[in-house]
Amino acid sequence: MPGSDRGEETALPETDPFALFDAWFAEARQSEPNDPNAMALATATRGGAPSVRMVLLKGHGEDGFVFYTNAHSRKGGEIASNPQAALLFHWKSLRRQVRIEGRLAEVSVAEADAYFHSRAFVSQVGSAASDQSRPLDGRRTYTDRVEALRERYEDAGEVPRPSHWTGFRMTPLAIEFWQDRPNRLHDRRRYTRAGEEEAWTSTLLYP
Repeated sequence: MPGSDRGEETALPETDPFALFDAWFAEARQSEPNDPNAMALATATRGGAPSVRMVLLKGHGEDGFVFYTNAHSRKGGEIASNPQAALLFHWKSLRRQVRIEGRLAEVSVAEADAYFHSRAFVSQVGSAASDQSRPLDGRRTYTDRVEALRERYEDAGEVPRPSHWTGFRMTPLAIEFWQDRPNRLHDRRRYTRAGEEEAWTSTLLYP
């Protein structure tokens, strides 16, 4: 099975965590049947009440991990009041997971515009028509708004990006890699750094 290394007892190597993520993500894109870029995003209110949901990774590198959403949604409100958050990738086909912890910050206007308009027209319409996370009196209300926007902007081929539809980048301060091993003798390595410009240190963890 790809990624399980069941005959290999060497621990996860101490290396650049971004390089290791790139390697694992590339394997996941080959092996996961659906959405290898799906990740659980955990946020919390200012008072510490948690919530979690799935979002899609839309960019990553040494500057962080990016996803897009409606800033007026529940998650957007929680991010505004408490930017500390966590991400979790679980690639079942590889029997691997990656946990990432850090602080979220909004992407630039140019980045948000570029990604919004890279989406299919119907996706732009659906996002612009949605008051995400707010009460809806009936599905017809939403589909009518979708149809009205579709007719209004169909000739243009794109919808103006609503200012509240944006992206967030997590700059990680901790990245933890977990890999399945036989008999639950799993392999874990955690990378941490004191600040965004600081060097990474790492250690193996008991499973």
